[in-house]
Amino acid sequence: MLKAEIMAIGSELLTPHRTDTNSLWLTGRLNSIGIQVHIKTVVGDDEARLEETIRDALRRSDVIISTGGLGPTEDDVTRKVFSRVTARQLVLDYDVLAAIRQRITSRGYQMTPNNERQALIPRGAVVMPNPNGTAPGIKMEQDGKLIFLLPGPPRENQPMFDDYVMPDLERKSHGVRIATRVLKVVGIGESQLDDKIAPIYNQYTNPTTTILFTDSEIEIHLTASAASLERAAELVDELADKLEEAIGDKLYSMRGESLEQVIGDRLRVKRYTIATAESCTGGLVAERITAVPGASDYFIGSIVSYSNEAKMRLLGVGAELLEKHGPVSGEVAEAMARGVKEWTGATIGVSVTGLAGPGGGTEAVPVGTVYVGIADDVGSANRRMILPGDRHLIRWRASTAALEMIRRRHLL
Repeated sequence: MLKAEIMAIGSELLTPHRTDTNSLWLTGRLNSIGIQVHIKTVVGDDEARLEETIRDALRRSDVIISTGGLGPTEDDVTRKVFSRVTARQLVLDYDVLAAIRQRITSRGYQMTPNNERQALIPRGAVVMPNPNGTAPGIKMEQDGKLIFLLPGPPRENQPMFDDYVMPDLERKSHGVRIATRVLKVVGIGESQLDDKIAPIYNQYTNPTTTILFTDSEIEIHLTASAASLERAAELVDELADKLEEAIGDKLYSMRGESLEQVIGDRLRVKRYTIATAESCTGGLVAERITAVPGASDYFIGSIVSYSNEAKMRLLGVGAELLEKHGPVSGEVAEAMARGVKEWTGATIGVSVTGLAGPGGGTEAVPVGTVYVGIADDVGSANRRMILPGDRHLIRWRASTAALEMIRRRHLL
């Protein structure tokens, strides 16, 4: 199996303000044709560090893919350093230069001298056209190793990769194919889940199993390799089916869909509608539901009732109920759910009220206390939780709990 290495080049990727997302997409594409990514590196715009990284990559990897550093400015050093390491002279490619000039001037801009840097190509390399930007890609072979230099923006490098890199790699991948599957689980702890499924997945070396805990749920990643994609998929399916049986109804997705996607699909099939009333989550449940394309088929609306006055005025929660039980209570959560259901005419009303912190907690109502309420034509109910984490995590976990309550009450 070919071993690939991905380099994300750019000092901005070493700050808290930018994230390398290219390597995730590239890994998926490489895995689909049986190429394993065994190292990912982020390197700043430092020639010495980049040179060291390239030399190491050429020793240990069959395929080297870089993203970024092909722009026109002084700190764009990718082509220069790769040329030095591979002992190739940089040569001005006049066809590339003409294409860059045409792209810039056609948009009403004046080409500056530094744009000519993007037309410098290592001798013997192949240019990969970039219809979505000025920086062309570059591919070359060095001592049997394949090297691909791609621009940084995903809208430029993704089409370039599919058009000019994938065909080369498919021919080199020796027929090995990889199939993956992501199962998603909610409402059970990581250790409890592993206790259920480890005796099953430990019987397999192919597929391999990886368990990942996210902010509020667990993902089970299955990966199989075989001579054909069909056979690899069969291996994944066999293990996935056994895990599904062991996990039961806490498994909500067999193919990586989000909880809000699964709920949306089932609401649409059942022709149910839903509305939300939120306090501590501030509209997060509604935001997650409406992030799914086509949510207008089943989502009616939302009321963010942060204050007691809003709960009373907009949702009809009684003052005496708030006084007796407090705004963070099961009784108020149910009243909120009934109020938003009545106000919107939705099939289901769901609510969240709680204390996300960091301050304001008491012995009776500690930070992290959350109530989720639900109301439908049968009646209403609530669930109390004490959620761990900071303010962000408590709010996110509360929104997941609300979505999961919808799934368990109506959509299993």
